[in-house]
Amino acid sequence: MSNAFQIRGGKPLSGEITPQGAKNEALQILCAVLLTSDEVRIKNIPDIKDVNQLIDILKDMGVIITKNGKGDYSFKADNINFDYIKSPEFKKNATKLRGSVMILGPLLARYGEAYLPTPGGDKIGRRRLDTHFQGFVELGAEFHFDEIESFYSLQAKELHGKFILLEEASVTGTANILMAAVLAKGKTRIYNAACEPYLQQLCKMLNRMGAQISGIGSNLLTIEGVNHLSGTDHTMLPDMVEIGSWIGLAAMTKSAISIKNVNWNQLGVIPETFRKLGIKVEKDGEDIYVPAQEFYTINKFIDGSILTISDAPWPGFTPDLLSIILVVATQAKGTLLVHQKMFESRLFFVDKLIDMGAQIILCDPHRATVVGLNHESPLRGTTMTSPDIRAGNALLIAALSAEGESLIYNIEQIDRGYENIDDRLRALGADIRRI
Repeated sequence: MSNAFQIRGGKPLSGEITPQGAKNEALQILCAVLLTSDEVRIKNIPDIKDVNQLIDILKDMGVIITKNGKGDYSFKADNINFDYIKSPEFKKNATKLRGSVMILGPLLARYGEAYLPTPGGDKIGRRRLDTHFQGFVELGAEFHFDEIESFYSLQAKELHGKFILLEEASVTGTANILMAAVLAKGKTRIYNAACEPYLQQLCKMLNRMGAQISGIGSNLLTIEGVNHLSGTDHTMLPDMVEIGSWIGLAAMTKSAISIKNVNWNQLGVIPETFRKLGIKVEKDGEDIYVPAQEFYTINKFIDGSILTISDAPWPGFTPDLLSIILVVATQAKGTLLVHQKMFESRLFFVDKLIDMGAQIILCDPHRATVVGLNHESPLRGTTMTSPDIRAGNALLIAALSAEGESLIYNIEQIDRGYENIDDRLRALGADIRRI
């Protein structure tokens, strides 16, 4: 694995780019194959590290996996190996990936037992798993945490439907409890449920498999338990974080870029949020066209006060795109307050942007004020290290707009979330290579 991107920035780009399948949907959908012994076929799976690791974990657990074509796999979980799931090897492999937590719900529902080491993932502040385990316990599971081994185990003779009020609208928490509830006895209602498009996709897929879930797209899901689920075919949505990233890339590099097949009706407030920064985002059928713009001016609130963009659970603005918004604002005309409510320490990467010449005041771990340079003094190339997946992509966009050469280290973080990103950027005319 190479370890740095070398980028010569300041070149306008042009052309078309197709977003990959959605990473955050893939992690949920892949765990759902454990709910049935029938074959489940999934298309548009992104070829990225986090997803491939989960596919490897499923294979090691005994799931039979057939590759039908690029991003197109069939899964058959008719013989799960619990000896492996309790083994030191599993403990080692599953810790590498945060998304592995979502194997718990399906295993508990179908086999009455589930095991998992404390999962890893991004360094973006503490992401607690309490919501997941509280939900399982309410459905009737016994929960045990071995602190010495850092190993979670769940057992249940039988799960029973329940009214569950989540303390936070956690996407993975909702998905996990939902997958446990589809095979529980009786009716489960999950209130304050996450309602992201990816979670709606999971609900629709489970219903095609024979589950009875209603309230899809709302924050109150009702699940009538069924005895068993069958196989299905599923095609994943495009990744909305990639779509937002390419809008930001076009603006920062003053480029005309067409983003293909974006599934407009699933983008929520994303296009409108970029328009608030003065970026033209045009609908062209199912594509987004961003025309080349020399300048863009940040809108103010109606009363003339400074615009704030903050993240919120869906249908609010996704926290995964706040780093892109922040980078794009550095070259806008005007001032923006970025408020990262949902995670701490995700804004620390602004140090790198300040090194590049951006005018940013980091107010505290959650807020940064950006004073736009209006493309009058471009960012300068520099050497940097990617702290997490999303900041890594934001720094990549900054480097592509900057004058001179930049080096980005720790690009494994970028590869975890973006498929073949250097080739796809070169196709738009970017000067980027792995070294």
